[in-house]
Amino acid sequence: MKELVSMPIYTGWLNEYGGAEGLRGWLDGLGLDGIEAVWGDMGYVDDRAGEVTVGYHLLFYADFLDFWRGDEKRLLRKFGSREEYVSFYGGADRQTLISQYRADLARAAEFGAEYVVYHVSDVSLEEGYTYRFEHSSQEVIDAAVELINETAGGDPPYTVLVENQWWPGFTFTDPALTERLLGGIRAKDVGILLDCGHLLNCNTELRGEQDGAEYIVDMLRRHGELAKRVRAMHLHRSFSGEYVREHTGSLPPLAPTYSERFAQAYPHILNIDRHQPWQTDAVRRVVECVQPEYLTHELSAHGRRALTDVVRTQRAALGR
Repeated sequence: MKELVSMPIYTGWLNEYGGAEGLRGWLDGLGLDGIEAVWGDMGYVDDRAGEVTVGYHLLFYADFLDFWRGDEKRLLRKFGSREEYVSFYGGADRQTLISQYRADLARAAEFGAEYVVYHVSDVSLEEGYTYRFEHSSQEVIDAAVELINETAGGDPPYTVLVENQWWPGFTFTDPALTERLLGGIRAKDVGILLDCGHLLNCNTELRGEQDGAEYIVDMLRRHGELAKRVRAMHLHRSFSGEYVREHTGSLPPLAPTYSERFAQAYPHILNIDRHQPWQTDAVRRVVECVQPEYLTHELSAHGRRALTDVVRTQRAALGR
């Protein structure tokens, strides 16, 4: 198993670690094998970043389905104008997304990534508050399959992994939908990246780590043979049920423009999806059950010192 940490690869972030060489020393000091790189389109990193990149998390749009379908009516309702949604997505039709994903996949190949990660979910800003969803998980999965096949179908030089969310799409709570997703993708090497925190977000009744670990293991059991397709994990915890019950179900007063509403919603989403480190040995049962090829610490932290602390906390829970 390769043990990684999620990390942006733009220059400003890497400078805090002394560039790629300094980052390699930091990783060695924590007992990690490399990074799962996240492209932020915020400045280019030199080719040495490939020395520490093992996985690559692709770009994503949380609200992609209406744009993919070209549903002008829904897009105008959400964005207010064609100019606004064209600005947000960077283009006017689905070819925009295809081009962006292909460019991101080219970066992944350039960095020598062993796997890439696609999000398979769809949620609008409004749905993130109301939890009343306009699209079914099957609709989202079928559209995501189209996008993945257009951009990574065939025999790419990396494993294609799909990541679960708690929004409509791939949640890893319904084996039939999991099978539909995996069966539709035409890439040669396809698997699942199980995001532990996202799975915990699916059950707002969970209260603590023992409870959460049992829930994850139960979902793995329900998936039977499909659970063997889990190749990688994002390791973090998220127990936000109380917040969800208190802060969803209706719309708060929203800012007038889409860009302002987008910024307004960001703290709300972070309160749901907390990316905190596991702190007890309950997490060991989860990892032992999966036995992933790749385990990525995907944790919320601001700055090198904070990230060091939360990685060490979670590794201690793992007994490392």
